[in-house]
Amino acid sequence: MLTHVVFFKLKDRSPEAVEITKNVLTNMEGKIEVLRHLEVGTDILHLERSYDIALITKFDSLEDLKSYDTHPVHEAVKAHMKTVLDGTSICVDFVS
Repeated sequence: MLTHVVFFKLKDRSPEAVEITKNVLTNMEGKIEVLRHLEVGTDILHLERSYDIALITKFDSLEDLKSYDTHPVHEAVKAHMKTVLDGTSICVDFVS
């Protein structure tokens, strides 16, 4: 199993804006066949160093992660993220 964790910091950090993007991410569930697990969490501390949203996904293999990256549903999510991100996201991928 491969775990892919991504952290996002948004330009607009209001609860409404965070919720919209959380819903965009959550909407991938059940629509990408190689996506085995999807979890989206929002920050509760709201510190300057905090990121607003964490995305945790799991895949059977590195090949499945690569397939997910180019899937049309994920491409639409990436397009949304480009419009709302404050800079770049950060990620960690590891065998779990």
